[in-house]
Amino acid sequence: MQIKVNRKNIFFSPDSSRVIARFNYSGDEKSKEIILKILELSEEQAKEELIKILRGYSKRHRNISIIFEHHFYKLSHILKELKINTNDISNVFKTLIGSYFTKEYSIESAAFFNPSMVEDPDQSMVQKGEKRVILSFRATGEGHISSIVFRSGILDENCNLKIKEPGKMLNEAKNIKRHAYNKDHFFSKLFELHKDDQDIASKLFSKLPDHFSYGELERVVKKTKKELNLCLSGEILCDEIMWLASSHYEIIFSLDTDISERVIFPVSENEKNGIEDARFVKFIDDNGEITYCATYTAYDGITILPKLMTTKNFYHFTITPINGEVARNKGMALFPRKINGQYAMLCRIDGINNYISFSNDLNRWNEAKLLQKPKYPWEFVQVGNCGSPIETKDGWLVITHAVGQMREYVMGASLFEFDHPEIEIGRLKMPLMIPNEVEREGYVPNVIYSCGSIIHNGNLCIPYAMSDRASSFATVNLEELLSELKR
Repeated sequence: MQIKVNRKNIFFSPDSSRVIARFNYSGDEKSKEIILKILELSEEQAKEELIKILRGYSKRHRNISIIFEHHFYKLSHILKELKINTNDISNVFKTLIGSYFTKEYSIESAAFFNPSMVEDPDQSMVQKGEKRVILSFRATGEGHISSIVFRSGILDENCNLKIKEPGKMLNEAKNIKRHAYNKDHFFSKLFELHKDDQDIASKLFSKLPDHFSYGELERVVKKTKKELNLCLSGEILCDEIMWLASSHYEIIFSLDTDISERVIFPVSENEKNGIEDARFVKFIDDNGEITYCATYTAYDGITILPKLMTTKNFYHFTITPINGEVARNKGMALFPRKINGQYAMLCRIDGINNYISFSNDLNRWNEAKLLQKPKYPWEFVQVGNCGSPIETKDGWLVITHAVGQMREYVMGASLFEFDHPEIEIGRLKMPLMIPNEVEREGYVPNVIYSCGSIIHNGNLCIPYAMSDRASSFATVNLEELLSELKR
């Protein structure tokens, strides 16, 4: 039986007016020339130029002068080479120089897609039958670089979604490299990625305590480089170590930002080509503690690195890599609670089938068990998940994606046992959703896809992407869906 899907008349489309102010670097030699030209100006000329630029951009960015000053200090090594003391430069010149090394970046000019939905931690001031929700999206801009952005909205008693008007003063978070690294975990992940030169790595790690900071690691790596006459592979290993260390970080947004103004832009070197497809889930620990977790994929142009993002309040985020043999490919999705005392994760380690993994450590996943193979013609190419499993009265509901003829991505659904989620109760014989005439046109045609749904007032609420360009929203009667799955 074909399940009835209620597509809501709501669309999330790319908006090129949503911009952030990013550091714009042109290389050392060109930067020197620019700085020297600016310093030839008189103080009065510098003031005039600064006033012009502030007039044009102060209403487009929060504290743009502070951003300019921050970008100025990123040029410290250039100023040092020019033998210029920053203390001898006035604030006017510092701010003006910073403006020449700043650019606007339109974060969602190309696409706004792959959404997930979770319950907002703040449920104050909502009416009976309503639920405030947070939606995350993959926003893609110039250079096809992806970031994570958010929207806030309210589901009414009939599951109509009203989105709060997004703010215009977009902000990147402050990057904090402070992190206590676990030597055993760090060492294991390193050799998953780079199995050569174990002797060099052992010597390096012998100089570190069981838990160390980014600064301690950086000092030991530099010292090791000086002490040992490293071959090319040894130099690469040292670079790999610092590359991996940069994948652990924390970011904090200002309390005066709206959630729609918080942009999680690639921070570490292993994310430079984008951070993709965050699958957010409200995770409840055995003691009742709530943490919002998201698995996502970092991409540096060569290597895919699965990562974990955690937050309590959507202001302060901690980012760490996911380790282990299972930590490969895209599409890891965490269960919203432990099962039989262990964390559980959906994954797709071979790019074709669905797998399930269990672990005692949220950041380490070593073994996976085959969960689903393609079964029906519309999923012969591959199957995967469309977000974290959802707990229902009848078992774990998993919204799936599948690929069939003409690379058509459709969405299906499966049901699994509570205490043994590796056992499938039922799977839809027909797709739950197929791209319609509006949804099938886009950057990647014939694709609908989601990164996470929730249940509200007896309905499954599904935010979904349309052909890698924009997003929409639909609902399905939960009882009707579960009845079909149990058949």
